[in-house]
Amino acid sequence: MEQENSMESAKSRVLAAALPHAAFDGWSQTTLQAALTDSQVAPALAKALFPRGGVDLAVAYHQAGDHAMREALRATDLSEIRYTARVALAIKLRLQAADRELVRRGSALFSLPQHAPEGARLIWATADAIWTALGDSSTDVNWYTKRATLSAVYAATVLFWLGDESEDSAETSAFLDRRLENVMQFEKTKTAIGENPLAKALLKGPLSLLDRLRAPKTKADLPGHSDR
Repeated sequence: MEQENSMESAKSRVLAAALPHAAFDGWSQTTLQAALTDSQVAPALAKALFPRGGVDLAVAYHQAGDHAMREALRATDLSEIRYTARVALAIKLRLQAADRELVRRGSALFSLPQHAPEGARLIWATADAIWTALGDSSTDVNWYTKRATLSAVYAATVLFWLGDESEDSAETSAFLDRRLENVMQFEKTKTAIGENPLAKALLKGPLSLLDRLRAPKTKADLPGHSDR
């Protein structure tokens, strides 16, 4: 446990030292080398912490943002906030935990074909972090559809936010509210369709296979999990 804490401490120091460099040199080997110099973390340890160099540094930054969002939600009284507004708040807190230029650099990195799967996993993991923090208890196919839908909303909102120059990101907030409203309309439509006799027959027939889907039981089984 002590060794694990020591490695996490070293990882945090390298990441903190990397932030000012990443804004200029991106999530690159150059940034990592500069961060090692500034943090005085041994290169051998850095190799264990960031085996893929700048890519793992970018992953660590994204995961740190998820952690900050969870902590902010934990410190917020959500009892008087309706559920859709809680989701919106979680996304807004997630964006507040991020630096626009660093996210822009990360988006450019994860848009590359060789890193796109990693970027998709990170987005999924953020959606999972939000739903988990909000107490989602679904264990069936809804576990997947909730996270898939939120992943799309979050990704679209981030792209809009990157180009938003409005005060306090007001236009991003409005954009997010519209996307969530679209999702709510879709859910209402899905419910109406589900009450249709033909739809019910399909759900009892070919689509009944969906009932066999179950949420992952461990983090290692999580679609958005990355153990690197």
